[in-house]
Amino acid sequence: MVHGELKAIIDRLNEQGKMAFLEAATEEQIFQFEENHKIKLPKKYREWLQYSDGGDCFLPAGVQFYGVFHNPLIDVDCEDRPDDSYVVIGALDTGDPVLFKRESEQISIYNQEASRIEEDEIYDDFFAFLNNLYDLLGIEE
Repeated sequence: MVHGELKAIIDRLNEQGKMAFLEAATEEQIFQFEENHKIKLPKKYREWLQYSDGGDCFLPAGVQFYGVFHNPLIDVDCEDRPDDSYVVIGALDTGDPVLFKRESEQISIYNQEASRIEEDEIYDDFFAFLNNLYDLLGIEE
């Protein structure tokens, strides 16, 4: 059962566009993934995974999130990142990866063409990122 801030975000996303959410990951699946890859996922992304283990937002072109149990899986060693301090958890339709910075809640987008993370594409946490998706993707009303 989804509560609070995440429920409000999901409701708003569903009103704004076509979404394809996957089955939730269990706490055990998330824990096992973290243990196997020696990482700690951001708290709010973990909460998201317990709602949808990956999935797509704003189909047909938007953003895809990766999961811990359902494909596509989070690729801890993905080359599409600025350095090893980041983990790729998704991608925009442009191919630019959505990342989290290890040991933090910070979510950002890596502009591959410019080989940098833009200041206005750094978010305090995953929920802040979700709250800005509509504007980030430039979706017209």
